[in-house]
Amino acid sequence: MRSYFVPLSMAAACLLAVGCGENKTQLKDDDGLAAFSADSLGKNIEVLASDSFQGRMPFTKGEDLTIDFLQKKFAAVGLEPGNGSSYFQDVPMVNITTKAAPEMQVKSGKGDFKLKGLEDYVIWTNKTDSVSLSNSDLVFAGYGVVAPEYNWNDYADIDVKGKVVLVLVNDPGYNSGDSSLFKGKTMTYYGRWTYKFEEAARQGARGCLIIHNTQAASYPFAVVQNNWNGSRLRLDPRGKNENHADVIGWISGPAANKLLTAAGYDSTLLAKADQRGFKAVPLNEQLTTSIAVKAEYNKSHNVIGKITGSKRPNEYIIYTAHWDHLGIGKPDEKGDSVYNGAMDNASATAGLIEIARAFKSLPTPPERTIILLAVTAEEQGLLGSEYYAQNPIYPVAQTVANINMDVLNPFSKTNDIIVVGRGQSDLEDILQEAATKAGRTISYETHPEAGYYYRSDHFNFAKVGIPALYTERGIDVVGKGKEYGEQLDKEYNEQRYHRPADNYDAATWTMEGAIEDLKLLFQVGKRIAFDEKMPGWKTGSEFKAIREKK
Repeated sequence: MRSYFVPLSMAAACLLAVGCGENKTQLKDDDGLAAFSADSLGKNIEVLASDSFQGRMPFTKGEDLTIDFLQKKFAAVGLEPGNGSSYFQDVPMVNITTKAAPEMQVKSGKGDFKLKGLEDYVIWTNKTDSVSLSNSDLVFAGYGVVAPEYNWNDYADIDVKGKVVLVLVNDPGYNSGDSSLFKGKTMTYYGRWTYKFEEAARQGARGCLIIHNTQAASYPFAVVQNNWNGSRLRLDPRGKNENHADVIGWISGPAANKLLTAAGYDSTLLAKADQRGFKAVPLNEQLTTSIAVKAEYNKSHNVIGKITGSKRPNEYIIYTAHWDHLGIGKPDEKGDSVYNGAMDNASATAGLIEIARAFKSLPTPPERTIILLAVTAEEQGLLGSEYYAQNPIYPVAQTVANINMDVLNPFSKTNDIIVVGRGQSDLEDILQEAATKAGRTISYETHPEAGYYYRSDHFNFAKVGIPALYTERGIDVVGKGKEYGEQLDKEYNEQRYHRPADNYDAATWTMEGAIEDLKLLFQVGKRIAFDEKMPGWKTGSEFKAIREKK
């Protein structure tokens, strides 16, 4: 689809929420803003993050309570059911529980040895039956990337069918320091571990092991180890022609070096993968191990409501937030075993209700249809949004934008709001204009090499070509500065993120920052809702070509 975004030089002459030209609905910049309520937001977060909701894990009582609560709130706000006569979209999934063999046998020309599960590697499978490797050949395939637009193919001139590929995490530009390779230090989707498993399967590989590196992955090997012999949800594969490698996972840096040494190589082989024209290298080693699998099928649910557009009802703006969290798990040092997920992501789920209240309060209904979508199973791999993108209730080609929210700022206001995925779409420019009018600024993620643009629900909309905006809370706290904001971030990441301590805190959570960020994201949607023009992808975005085919 062709992009029809209005340049800022023209848009500046128009009101924020309306289209340019004659006979357009005239709204004030502050229309709808009075509907936002810190009290309402806080109360809804408190309910969603209460112990009675049991951490909002899909397939549990916590899910039943959560989706019932959201359905009633959506109806009370005045949202219409978003899926025909229903507020729900069924999301069929399978829970795959794996038990990997404790060791991996390695045969090499320099002697046989064993790698230890959990300590040296972590493996799992997306298959619903037990799988194994039996003397499977090992190939070092560089970054495991096939990217024609970057003139890069790590699988050129080699057949890896039935073999195991050993690959590096991130993009070639990350390690090489060459800004001309891909996007340099900024990760593209080719650098994500999910892509590497997908490409290995497309190449016919039996297995794929990613060499872990803390800096390149943006998290320590301990995070990977948490997946050892656990259970994972994925979308129900029955009736689909899917392609997955049998065994996928991560191998530690020291264990990878052990494999290279036994094959007669050292770390210089890894450095060669940074060079254009690199050719995959058979390591003349064979791997043997197995994974026992138990599969259980069930359905979770996305919750969806809408406000039908007054002039262009068949064009859609979708706000998303994931309602799920991690349920009941390992107790912390205080004995708390409920992973309440107050910030992640009861905060933004409650934020959907505030966005809906604001749109319903406008003196004239939005011209485009507004969709409020609370998705399931984000914590399991963005599954609810993936299912919606694959099975859209509203046509992808007529979906104008996705605005995704994940972890709001419950503390004081910030001068800034952080854009994740700089230079991806015109939505960034609309946000910039809204921030300027509100006396705020936009800043950008400080670690683009971590690939956060590919790690929340908006990514599944981007993958099908829908312009998608994802922001994070700012760090420049009003009256206290960036250092204070960075301390808040550090405290959350180290003490609350994916821990039972992520609880609602009435004593310190003023909700001022969340309300101000919600207002900005509302202004972005309001602008698009009353504008005939459509935002598009920027030149250089890997999603631009997908949209233009729609």
